[in-house]
Amino acid sequence: MAPIPRLRDYSGPALLSYGFRPFFLFGSLYAGLSILAWLPMFYGELQLSTAFVPRDWHIHEMLYGYLPAIITGFLLTAVPNWTGRMPLQGRPLLVLLLTWVVGRIAVTASARIGWEAAAIIDNAFLFLVAAAMGREILKGKNWRNLKVLIAIVILAAGNIVFHIEANLAGGAEYGIRFGIASTMMLIMLIGGRIVPSFTRNWLARENPGRLPAPFGHFDVASMIAAGIALLMWIGFPDWTVTGAALIAAGALQVVRLGRWAGERTWRDRLVLILHIGYAFVPLGFILVGLSSLRLMPSGAGIHAWTGGAIGVMTLAVMSRASLGHTGRALVASTTTQILYLLLVIGAVARICAAIHPGFSDTLLHVAAASWAGAFLGFSLTYWTVFTRPRVGN
Repeated sequence: MAPIPRLRDYSGPALLSYGFRPFFLFGSLYAGLSILAWLPMFYGELQLSTAFVPRDWHIHEMLYGYLPAIITGFLLTAVPNWTGRMPLQGRPLLVLLLTWVVGRIAVTASARIGWEAAAIIDNAFLFLVAAAMGREILKGKNWRNLKVLIAIVILAAGNIVFHIEANLAGGAEYGIRFGIASTMMLIMLIGGRIVPSFTRNWLARENPGRLPAPFGHFDVASMIAAGIALLMWIGFPDWTVTGAALIAAGALQVVRLGRWAGERTWRDRLVLILHIGYAFVPLGFILVGLSSLRLMPSGAGIHAWTGGAIGVMTLAVMSRASLGHTGRALVASTTTQILYLLLVIGAVARICAAIHPGFSDTLLHVAAASWAGAFLGFSLTYWTVFTRPRVGN
């Protein structure tokens, strides 16, 4: 990200001085706590007053609960840099945060308040985010980033589909695939911008030599192939042609990642973790493709995308942005590196739990403990980063 633009005069809590602060903090807390609730729900030891079946609650709160909070924190920080306009601060930011919190409560209590009311309350957040982003992009005349706004609107549409399908059909199969597919496109879109950019900046300064390939026709082709494969997967997940398209798209993403010179970044863990996180994107494509060909359990690829790509990429972006935008050195501390390792271990354990059912109980506990440890550890480690003024102020 570029340096923070000039801020308005602001004398309120530091937590509400910039969008990444509250959403990264409360989003990471929620990510860890919801997984601690999910495991006893999975084993029938805990029941919540939600209209969703336990699996759907878990998936929904990861895809449409945790993830939108982190995306919002990122965009509220990035869009002012893209447009040159002032960031959201103070009371408007608090209103947005409380809308997200109320949405989490509504979904979890949807059996009491009714699924229709819960759906309306829950979806209000993403539409407010889309409205805020659209206003800034339009007023800043930053037309090239309209595609990010479109991705947010698509994610909101997926949330609507999820609620309707889960409560009318008894399960949210299309809503789940829609949400995962739109998220993968967003990761490929934003990741394709920030991963090679941060890599280039570090290599040019610290390790002269081969640099990431510039964005070009290959990137466009690989994104189009991925988009087509994901659309096929949403509608026809069991088709052989879908499996072949997913595997081909995964292979193209492997090549795309290889063009970013990630193997040369091992000395900078803040950059290296971005490459590791992105590597779960093509892995997910290939594993889900094998599942469509009935050669792999479906959960393996889905968790490569969710626990791996979503989990690792969001933690990588949160840690880097939090340090950079509070005036701290862009260096991954030992604790931060441990958090990265925990999350990668958790993602691999969850993938393996789907592949090896005989070891699933142990691997599920490892995955849940690693995920919760990573995100709760992040929220505690970075608590002062989010709640204290920018260094040097």
